[in-house]
Amino acid sequence: WHCVTSIAKSFFMTMLPWYLAKSWPGNVGHPAASPAGVAQGHQSNAVAVFCSHIFKRNRDLTKAWRGKTEQLLRVDEHDFTMRPAFGGPAIPVGVDVQVESLDSISEVDMDFTMTLYLRHYWKDERLSFPSTNNKSMTFDGRLVKKIWVPDVFFVHSKRSFIHDTTTDNIMLRVFPDGHVLYSMRVTVTAMCNMDFSHFPLDSQTCSLELESYAYTDEDLMLYWKNGNESLKTDEKISLSQFLIQKFHTTSRLAFYSSTGWYNRLYINFTLRRHIFFFLLQTYFPATLMVMLSWVSFWIDRRAVPARVSLGITTVLTMSTIITGVNASMPRVSYIKAVDIYLWVSFVFVFLSVLEYAAVNYLTTVQERKERKLRERFSCSCGIPHSKTMMLDGNYSESDANSLAGYTRNQMAAEEEKPEKMVVHLAMSNESNSSRKRGLKGHVGLRIIQNTHAIDKYSRLIFPGTYIFFNLIYWSVFS
Repeated sequence: WHCVTSIAKSFFMTMLPWYLAKSWPGNVGHPAASPAGVAQGHQSNAVAVFCSHIFKRNRDLTKAWRGKTEQLLRVDEHDFTMRPAFGGPAIPVGVDVQVESLDSISEVDMDFTMTLYLRHYWKDERLSFPSTNNKSMTFDGRLVKKIWVPDVFFVHSKRSFIHDTTTDNIMLRVFPDGHVLYSMRVTVTAMCNMDFSHFPLDSQTCSLELESYAYTDEDLMLYWKNGNESLKTDEKISLSQFLIQKFHTTSRLAFYSSTGWYNRLYINFTLRRHIFFFLLQTYFPATLMVMLSWVSFWIDRRAVPARVSLGITTVLTMSTIITGVNASMPRVSYIKAVDIYLWVSFVFVFLSVLEYAAVNYLTTVQERKERKLRERFSCSCGIPHSKTMMLDGNYSESDANSLAGYTRNQMAAEEEKPEKMVVHLAMSNESNSSRKRGLKGHVGLRIIQNTHAIDKYSRLIFPGTYIFFNLIYWSVFS
């Protein structure tokens, strides 16, 4: 435009004085007849030569100015509601994807959110244009509404949108031979069927599926443009709870009974869950609660408030841990690996409470029996300092021999000799040897029924069993 205006101005300033001089010969002093007018005519010629040089250098029609872009692409001359080569063979549409970010993985909703660049490649001869240097033209999303583009959608998607800040993130690039590159930036939330039977020691495989909505495989052939190389990922992609192991692509045909066969493309990625978070939040607290319940085995059985409060506290804490884990998980109908660990730990804590219940019950029963023995076999012996001694099996043979000489005739009521020591014996009037044998058998029976023995055995059985369970659990699920 600058060149055209310069030429027009120079032509007007040169030809008008010449025309006036020729029409009125008396006007000799006109600038067109002077050397200055000649110089101005040479300047106009120089401008014309310069502008013609610019036109020769920019002969590419793609760079030349047009009134409308549609005139170059001839958009108005074709019906772009029809696919390219309508009525002929299926049009091949290549696809490649660059994953920008993997935003989130939700176990509760069983879905994932991904942001990606989706690109389509196809050829539409209706968009071809002449060009001497094979340069392409690039447009934004405003031209997409006027031409034919593939109707690819995301199968099993819940939400998806094209980014529109600051304008629609759409790019259309047209080549002179009619090849088209159509690219858009999309964020999609799609469904992912997860298996939590090994949670949290699990790996999950999710897929993002692409398919044409209207065109069957007879009209549109959707394929990965470069095979596995068609999928690119950003090296900075990372997730807080998962380790991304691999991305890969697959394709197959999908059949719908009402419409037919469609080409479907898959973006598959495998995720492995980080276990360290769950070790700190679930496994270690559960293990510590189980170990804390074992402390009651070393507390005196007569300290009822201490042992009961410790058992109830550990049981309630385990219930809280189980509730917290299940609150962040979907309500699946099968057992998860973490459920096995937590419920076995809960059983160990609960058994420690039952263990003290058994100890307390046996202690009560034993004291009742001993009280009956005191009432039945009470005697007063000639020993100063009135005391009451209960022999419950924790005495030596010398103590038994020191009392072996006493008979029933030598025993009197406790009220008659208050200054004497009351000794409760469970021995007969037989000979010393018979009494010794009966005493040894009685001592053996009392050791079996001794309530201290239950705590002593529990100190070994509970930790040993729990360690054995952990060895089996981690060897199976890890």
